[in-house]
Amino acid sequence: MDELQTLKTRMEQERPTPWEDLPDIALYMDQLISYMARQLIRFDEGPPLTSAMVINYIKDGLVPRADGKRYGPTHLGYLTAVVALKQVLSVKNIGALMGAGRALEKTPPEQYGYFCRALDRALTDTAQSIDPEAGESDLARMALDFAVRSYANQLACQRILDILQPQNARDKHK
Repeated sequence: MDELQTLKTRMEQERPTPWEDLPDIALYMDQLISYMARQLIRFDEGPPLTSAMVINYIKDGLVPRADGKRYGPTHLGYLTAVVALKQVLSVKNIGALMGAGRALEKTPPEQYGYFCRALDRALTDTAQSIDPEAGESDLARMALDFAVRSYANQLACQRILDILQPQNARDKHK
């Protein structure tokens, strides 16, 4: 099935831009939005990010404030992670993850690098589970397998975040 092969190929090959290749010139909001549309695999036509979303992510502390009205590699790195994680986590939980990275004194390039390696592993693992030769009768089974795996991963993620967040609260009171 051509659509499955396309999906598998994209999941095997498409990755966010490595830190060292992110634009080193500051971008204005419209340039940032345009750039972000190419950072993650997408199949729908809607924008993955809007200027209102960027402003809200800044207000929520997920992304640093802009330098004037310009955004650099640090903003692109954080926004790439936020846009991906927002598909499966709440803003509060994304903040907990990012806060944990900052608490470990990881620099934005280190945090982004870890995110990109984790995303690479997840996309590669998922791509290996896609059988491009599957018949139409196998699609529901394949989709169910992915959905159940997502459920199990979400359970584990949520429990770990629950464990992590009280630790962060204790650290703030020291």
